[in-house]
Amino acid sequence: MGAALTPLNVASLSAKVKVERLMKLARGKKRVVILTHDNPDPDSIASACALAVLFEKRAGLEAKVAYGGIIGRAENLAFVKVLKLPLTPVSQIIFDEYDLACLVDTQQPVGNHSLPPGVKADVVIDHHPLREEGQLAPFADVGRNYGATSTLLVEYLRAARLEPGSELATALYYGIKADTRDLDRQTYDPDIDSYLWLFPKIDRTLLGQIEHPELPARYFKLYYQAIKRAKVYSDAVITDLGEVYSPDMVAEVAERLSFLEGPRWSLAFGSFRSQLYLSLRVSDRRMRAGRLIRDTLVGLGGSAGGHGSMAGARIPLSGTRRDRAALKQEVVSRFQKAFGVEGERGTALLNVAQQDS
Repeated sequence: MGAALTPLNVASLSAKVKVERLMKLARGKKRVVILTHDNPDPDSIASACALAVLFEKRAGLEAKVAYGGIIGRAENLAFVKVLKLPLTPVSQIIFDEYDLACLVDTQQPVGNHSLPPGVKADVVIDHHPLREEGQLAPFADVGRNYGATSTLLVEYLRAARLEPGSELATALYYGIKADTRDLDRQTYDPDIDSYLWLFPKIDRTLLGQIEHPELPARYFKLYYQAIKRAKVYSDAVITDLGEVYSPDMVAEVAERLSFLEGPRWSLAFGSFRSQLYLSLRVSDRRMRAGRLIRDTLVGLGGSAGGHGSMAGARIPLSGTRRDRAALKQEVVSRFQKAFGVEGERGTALLNVAQQDS
């Protein structure tokens, strides 16, 4: 990796100046590795691919996009497959072979990425709130009002006068669409502007294939378990998914439960490869889901983060089955207290449905 440079948050600068700073940082470099967050979603993947194009086309660098974890949701698998997005598992990356390292849609202190502990990110681009702890990268574009990291990369491409091909345009469009829930959640003017700029450039046939993929039988089994185990409280709905086949399904279930009439909070959690994954949704972004999930899980290890209306975390699972069950109960108790439903027994979601029928 390159020599350490003075940390700089460029978030307040224009997109044109940001691109100039990126190109200056890339000067003299040959190879760049760009990491998404672990178990990446479309926003993270699209952002990383767009940054790779920017470095290749404007700085002449060889760029590699890498990810840790898995890509498991049917929509995300279709997203990568139909758009032919060039992704490499991080296990195949030898970081010493790269002289520039980037993180997109995450930050180094958060920990939900596979950048090795001894490697410092030279570039960090993320739409989530700035995490004060830890060293800022030589180039950090973090902390401004954006609903998706893809929006930031669209601004970079436009400033660099790079016209994305239909596949990259579709990827960025879907990244914004997914993270803002069709511009309905935590959406700002730059998101809308980028969304509209991309729309004429996308391939709508490919977009349809991403949004309506074939679903495996285990998808429906997981949803059955999620609904069967869901408990409804006065202001929250909580469900334990047990063992999941893909960590990103936890976020999908939390998102779906957030539409339940009544509760303002929805929490889903499930285990995958000795990690407990949690996803939180809230109807009012002023409730600051990101801070709540970090404060609630303090002392349990792992990583946690998010922003106003949505957040996620993962914590290590170890010990016996009884130890793991005790940890889950501790987590649920902490969230019940945070949601203001401590002491409530909770009603099975299916029983609530029977009462409403």
